[in-house]
Formats: sequence, C-alpha cells, structure tokens
Amino acid sequence: MIRVRFVSADGNETHEVAAPEGHRLLEVAQNDGQPLEGTCEGQMACSTCHVIVAAEDFARLPRASEEEEDMLDLAMGATRTSRLACQILLTPELDGLTVRMPPQHRDMQGR
Repeated sequence: MIRVRFVSADGNETHEVAAPEGHRLLEVAQNDGQPLEGTCEGQMACSTCHVIVAAEDFARLPRASEEEEDMLDLAMGATRTSRLACQILLTPELDGLTVRMPPQHRDMQGR
C-alpha cells in the first residue's frame, strides 16, 4: 500500500489514505471524496484533476509528458509543482506523497 496525503486548498485539512500500488492518484482521490472531477477520465482532454504536489515530493515523480504540460497550461491555479492526478501512477517510490487541492478549483459546471 502506498500512503498519500491530501491537503485541502486552504491548508487547514489533511487526510491520509493508503492505496494499492498501481492505482492512479485520480482514482484514489475520487474514492476518498477529494474535489477532483477528472471529467476526461484520464484521456488528458481536460485539466479538472489538477493537483499541486508538495515541493519536496515533486522530484520523485516521473517527468510530465509534453501533452500533460500543455493541459496544465489550462489549469486554474497551476504552480511549478502542478500535475494531473490522472497521470500519477502510485509506486513504492511515491509512498508518503503529499498533494494539495488548487485554491481556485471549480468543476466543469462552474461550482
């Protein structure tokens, strides 16, 4: 099991979950009730599963593809450590990963 820590956009709430190796961060977040829509279901046609990876964890992630970087250009509240949760595959190297929800998160319906 891989431990993942979700931090709310305001930083006031932290929730840690254990997820099976090989699962995508988006799936884990949605199963945990985190506010990530993932409208495109992992096909990188949207940026609704954007998360901000803790700076100390960012280097442990594989490099983002050019397509992912293009999608992140469309994400609201993106930072230099932003990634798409649909593109993060949980591996033992990512145990203890911390991600924060972006402050301007809105789903496709504008809520």
